[in-house]
Amino acid sequence: MAKKNQTPSNQIAANKRARFDYHIDHTFEAGLQLLGWEVKSIRAGKANLTDTYVIVRNGEAYLLNSQITPLQTASTHVIAEPTRTRKLLLHKKELATIHGALSKKGHACIPLEMFWKGPYVKLKIGLALGKKQHDKRDTIKDREWSIEKQRTVRHLVR
Repeated sequence: MAKKNQTPSNQIAANKRARFDYHIDHTFEAGLQLLGWEVKSIRAGKANLTDTYVIVRNGEAYLLNSQITPLQTASTHVIAEPTRTRKLLLHKKELATIHGALSKKGHACIPLEMFWKGPYVKLKIGLALGKKQHDKRDTIKDREWSIEKQRTVRHLVR
C-alpha cells in the first residue's frame, strides 16, 4: 500500500528543464546527506531542483542551489537554511568519472530527479553537454512531430 504524499514512482521532485537544455550522456544514482528538518520537508513535498547543479570539490560531490523549504512546525528549534550546500554520497569510481567529465569544456553535472528508495532520499544526476540553440529547436520540432503523428494515427483508427 502506498503511503500518503507519494507518487507511484516515488518521485519527489524533477528538473524538467535539464533534458531540454542538455544532452544527458550518463546517469548516476547518489545519496543525499540531509538534516532531520529537510527530510520532513521533503516528505511534505517542499523540494525544488530547478537551477541546481553538482560540483566536485576536494574529491567530494556537492549539490548547490537546491531549494528545500522548511516547514513551520518541524524547524522551530533550528535555524533552517533552504538553499544550503548538500553533500552527495557516491562511490570513488563514480566521483572520478564525474570529475573527469567536468574538466572538459561544455560539460556539466545536472540533477535530474529526487526520489525515495526505501527510507532513503536519492538523487539521479546526469553528466551533460549543453545544447546549442539550434539543437533546442530540433528538440521542439521532434516533440511536435511525434504529437502530430499520434493525432493522425488516432484519427485513422476511428
